[in-house]
Amino acid sequence: MKLIIAQGNPGSAYVKTRHNAGFSLIDSYAAKNSLEFSSRPKFYSELAEMEAGDGKIILAKPTTFYNETGRAARAIVDFYKLNPQTDILVIHDDTSLPFGTLRIRDTGSDAGNNGIKSLNSHLGPDYKRLRVGVSSELQERVDSSTFVLSKFSKEEQAAMNELITPQVVKLIDDFVHGTLDPSSYTV
Repeated sequence: MKLIIAQGNPGSAYVKTRHNAGFSLIDSYAAKNSLEFSSRPKFYSELAEMEAGDGKIILAKPTTFYNETGRAARAIVDFYKLNPQTDILVIHDDTSLPFGTLRIRDTGSDAGNNGIKSLNSHLGPDYKRLRVGVSSELQERVDSSTFVLSKFSKEEQAAMNELITPQVVKLIDDFVHGTLDPSSYTV
């Protein structure tokens, strides 16, 4: 069994914002596999499920808001008795990476990301992460909260749709089939 957790904020106000890159990407993966999310309050999430690879795959979009993602992850991990080191992939935006950079890591610190800080406090630091670079020139002109809650520019959104999303969908498939290794990509 595998769990793929996307970080983001619930609600229409956050759609297509940098902080919701994870939600957008997992939505694309779900659509590719004809999956629909349903509310699962006991897991503080919306979940979609499928069979692939070695068994059940759970896609999760926590409803706890970005900075409390760890609560949702802990509830799912405990219920399904998952091993964070081998069974979990977290997809999240990363303001320290240039836009278009994708980085896969097996472990790491929170690097100031409050959602990762929450996950690390609930799961420990050892789980796979797919970090999606969202940095841009705008980041230098506004405070960090305003930046992560800003929408992508028209050009960035086109790159997300045409370049980044297909690569992330492939990387998620690699995780599902047990072939995702630490690496970096620039798309």
